[in-house]
Amino acid sequence: MAVNSRSVAGHDMPPRGFIRRRPLLGFFVLANAMSWAAWTPYVLSANGLGILNFTFPTLLGTTQFLGVLPGAYLGPIFAAYIVTRVTEGKEGVRRWIGRMTKWRVGWIWYLVTALGVPTTIIVAAAAMDGEKLTMPSVAALVAYVPGLVLQMVTTGLAEEPGWRDFALARMQRRFGPLGATALLGPVWGVWHLPLFLTEWGGQPDVTWMRVGEFIAFCCVLSVVVTWVFNRTGQSLPLVMLLHVSINNFMSIVYVDMFPSVATPESASRVTLLAGTTAAVLVLIATRGRLGYQPVGKP
Repeated sequence: MAVNSRSVAGHDMPPRGFIRRRPLLGFFVLANAMSWAAWTPYVLSANGLGILNFTFPTLLGTTQFLGVLPGAYLGPIFAAYIVTRVTEGKEGVRRWIGRMTKWRVGWIWYLVTALGVPTTIIVAAAAMDGEKLTMPSVAALVAYVPGLVLQMVTTGLAEEPGWRDFALARMQRRFGPLGATALLGPVWGVWHLPLFLTEWGGQPDVTWMRVGEFIAFCCVLSVVVTWVFNRTGQSLPLVMLLHVSINNFMSIVYVDMFPSVATPESASRVTLLAGTTAAVLVLIATRGRLGYQPVGKP
């Protein structure tokens, strides 16, 4: 007797049935499992723990393009696609992709994301450094915009369609903006954990303190990201720009401007201070609502 491949006795076969019943949990499991599996060779290579005797090729001065990006793309964005396809079909995938192109947002939000991030980091670094900051080199300034574009199509595109466009949108309806942010922040941070065993995270000099500071940073940054996401009508490009502005500033300009606090440990504390300050201001200004408007309310 033939058996329906999609169901038995009226129930979806696993893992499809599990994803239909628990789409958010399915997303988180898939995002971590696929990314961590893809990152395993990088972790085990000479660029990580050195268990395997090979080194990842260098591209544009770093091994992260070939060591990190495949796992990043196989994680949040691909997991979001799978769960959306299973739970909402082709039409749901079209809507999900459509939200990724919501560029038509007030110009003030481009200033907030593109300029507000560097300003906040500069103030935090200056407060910690206590010395006069130096102007970045011409080379750094020239590389800044191309670096921002590159970060948008790598880090931003790999992560935010999953974490925010898929997960945050659903979690807010269930847990509210603060609850959703409090849950998503540490999950987002923990997703990065295997990378601390590689050059990405400073291996072999990484410490538990830096790992903890990074996860704390993901938590406080998530407050700001949720606010921008909600206030821009869930514009994914603006959220991506906010995210990658941090990465871009820290990797291209920060060392030139603050050489005395440019060590990984100091930089970690600077970003945590900047993120915490921004999060507290947003929480106070929005009274914890983070710009969220429940469906059906003006």
